[in-house]
Amino acid sequence: MSVNLRRLARNQPCLIRVPIVCNGNPDTVVLCHIRMIELSGTGIKAPDVFATFGCSACHAVCDGQQKSEYSYSERRLMLLEGMVRTQLWLLDQGILSFEPEKPCRPKKLSKLVARRLPGSKSFG
Repeated sequence: MSVNLRRLARNQPCLIRVPIVCNGNPDTVVLCHIRMIELSGTGIKAPDVFATFGCSACHAVCDGQQKSEYSYSERRLMLLEGMVRTQLWLLDQGILSFEPEKPCRPKKLSKLVARRLPGSKSFG
């Protein structure tokens, strides 16, 4: 089953939560994509899983469209924290899921280490 996260974001709470800025209005919430080198660029949005639910005010500040007292690093951190909140919400709702990897078992040491050195009868 494929879920359209852009549509799902509508009427959800803002998960970016920029202090003093957030309007808290779910009617303005959209899917706000995280910009990253190699994932996005001019005319290319990052995959929807690398995004957060954000209100119009938080989105404008974090994207740099609206001036604020927050530095680039602070705005980026707020977006990334929002992405984590969004992914946790998606996991909780059963929309996003993953299979944990099986633990990697190391090979037995005896299979990795030669029993005898070349040209000798034993280790000594």
